[in-house]
Amino acid sequence: MLGGRRFSDIRAALPGISAKVLTERLARLEELGVLTRRRLPPPAASQIYELTEWGYMAEPVMQELGRWSVRSPLHDPTLPLTPVSAMLSLRTMMDHRKAEGRKARIGFDFGSDRFLADLCEGVLDIRRDEELAGAEAIFRAPAASAILPLFYGKRDADKVMAATGLRIEGDQDAALRFADIFSLPPKIAPKA
Repeated sequence: MLGGRRFSDIRAALPGISAKVLTERLARLEELGVLTRRRLPPPAASQIYELTEWGYMAEPVMQELGRWSVRSPLHDPTLPLTPVSAMLSLRTMMDHRKAEGRKARIGFDFGSDRFLADLCEGVLDIRRDEELAGAEAIFRAPAASAILPLFYGKRDADKVMAATGLRIEGDQDAALRFADIFSLPPKIAPKA
């Protein structure tokens, strides 16, 4: 959902899946028209897999499933997320009412994964971006799950930073205002 990926990047993000099984699944998704394969021009000259227009249309369905699953009383918000999952969760859990009228460009650096989030008039665009140029603030952390207590748990920023290794560079107030527009929906209590 955040742009094309090389086979090795996809496999690294899916621990436990064999190369053979991943190859078969990617081939089937390509056959069905969900994704396409293309070769990048030199100097990269590597092959990447990208979603087709139809593939990108699955995001609203994935978002609804995400909102549904976090409402479960069994959902554990402390489990780690991959960097991509964390970024997709932001697009899913944004409070559009709080985001209305706000603008922000915020970077996220999780080691080898970097993303730039552009918020404009209630629309959040997130893309991979190595440079993070123009970011008002950058969240830097060894793992993407470090931002979760701040974004979804609404915990004190200083305590989160001390406990997780999260750092905020640039305009900390802009970063915290951005974090404030995200929240998890309330849990649904099971019927007794």
